[in-house]
Amino acid sequence: MRTTIAPAAPRPALSHGRCHTGAVTRALSHWVMPRRLIDLSHVITDAMVTYPGLPVPFVSDHLTREAATAIYGPDVTFTMGMITMCSNTGTYLDVPFHRYADGHDLTGLALERVADVPGVLVRRLDQITIDLPRIGELDLEGCAVLINTGHSAKFGTADYLNDHPHITEATARALVEAKVACVGIDSLNIDSTEAFNGRPVHSILLKAGIPIIEHLTNLDHVPRGGFRFSAVPPKIEGMGTFTLRAYAS
Repeated sequence: MRTTIAPAAPRPALSHGRCHTGAVTRALSHWVMPRRLIDLSHVITDAMVTYPGLPVPFVSDHLTREAATAIYGPDVTFTMGMITMCSNTGTYLDVPFHRYADGHDLTGLALERVADVPGVLVRRLDQITIDLPRIGELDLEGCAVLINTGHSAKFGTADYLNDHPHITEATARALVEAKVACVGIDSLNIDSTEAFNGRPVHSILLKAGIPIIEHLTNLDHVPRGGFRFSAVPPKIEGMGTFTLRAYAS
């Protein structure tokens, strides 16, 4: 078994005081090398299968470019799209309302849990059942913990839907003990789906208010020396799960 944990990126220092426009102008006049952003989300396509038994998305046009010319004139085209999809499509995030009727929905998600938070990567490439009960002893408070299993390479195939990696109940309890910001995995489900088991990992994490991100990808490209993580869904009332764009930097 091989388990490696990459450290979290340091929290950026906060500056205080008034904004001086002259200093800002001078700063902006110099070239600043942008941070490298690593996309951790799957592409959503028409009729794609994310999870067995769930409806596939339907992507279409509300306004075609051809039809737009009748409204705006020749050579003036716009497109407006339509998408009908299950909230559990592509890479998505769960909040407590997904599991608990009295838990907060997407409108109650604190951005501090999922936006530009320090990230820790756990590489576990050789095991279906991932048991890390001592992870709670690490200093992970306020960190996003992402579990790289390598399973995302099978996304879109029948193999992705079977024998998928997942974490144990003990690991979930340890993550709660560590007071992590959120937890993500590049697999079909963070819980085992071999048999009906009440989804204990979802129950434990969401009861503690810890968001879960499933179906991540590209975790092999996340820097081992620490990173920042963002995974922000739309602010939709009455939703406990929704598709998002996750990335690391």
